[in-house]
Amino acid sequence: MLIAENLTYTIKKHTILKGVNFAIRPGEMVGLLGANGAGKSSLIKLLNGEYTPTDGQVNLCGNNLQSYSAVSLAKMRATMAQQHRVSADFTVKEIVMMGRYPHYNQQPQTADLEAVEQTMELCGVSHLEDRSILSLSGGESQRVHLARVLTQLWKQPNALLLLDEPISAMDIKFQHQTLTLARALADYGWMVVAVLHDINLAAQYADRLFLMKNGRKLMDGTPSEVLNSRNIYTIFGIDADVVVNPTTLHTYIVPKVVRPLSLDFILNKKKIADNNQAVI
Repeated sequence: MLIAENLTYTIKKHTILKGVNFAIRPGEMVGLLGANGAGKSSLIKLLNGEYTPTDGQVNLCGNNLQSYSAVSLAKMRATMAQQHRVSADFTVKEIVMMGRYPHYNQQPQTADLEAVEQTMELCGVSHLEDRSILSLSGGESQRVHLARVLTQLWKQPNALLLLDEPISAMDIKFQHQTLTLARALADYGWMVVAVLHDINLAAQYADRLFLMKNGRKLMDGTPSEVLNSRNIYTIFGIDADVVVNPTTLHTYIVPKVVRPLSLDFILNKKKIADNNQAVI
């Protein structure tokens, strides 16, 4: 089980997270929702040990996260970050094999090779194994890095999988395939935490949704418990109807029309500013 208690994170007197409590059990998938800048990615980095909380603590399997060695922790939790900066010309298979580094010393063993083959197949990148990572599209690259983090935890019991916007570059087919896989891994016994911007996909695949605003927890519950018009407006500042998808029977958000700022208003402001500058 992962338990985060009273997490506060401050950078140069600016509070990013304040008093956040979070918990997830093996077998659960939790979606993190919130507007840009709500603190979702910072929470992920606190949960994986990349950031050290200013206050509070994170416990994984009964022990403080900071008490684990780097190798021990790497065998228990893996993170798929938003961005993947790779400048060297590695092949896809080499990238995925990097996920096995905590598990062997000099040469990968049979179990490591099998993990790489199996996760590449699950993520739909086996046919790309000899391609350069630099030659791939954004969505293909995301699937490769997903295979890498899955390889890191492959067949580990009660593993913690942290996904930060894992499907942002994927087409609709692979979005659903990826979240179906994440759901299956939770059913297998893993703890899966995913930052998602598509509320409807989060509602379809996650057991619970953790709603954040301004670095604080707003709500935590099942999709049907926390997704309502009031909460959607509070978090995102948008009016929306909340219905039931007749096909999936999951909660479904239908945003109402968002009126953009008038283009004429913007152009007139610039014209006035230019005229004032000319007078000066």
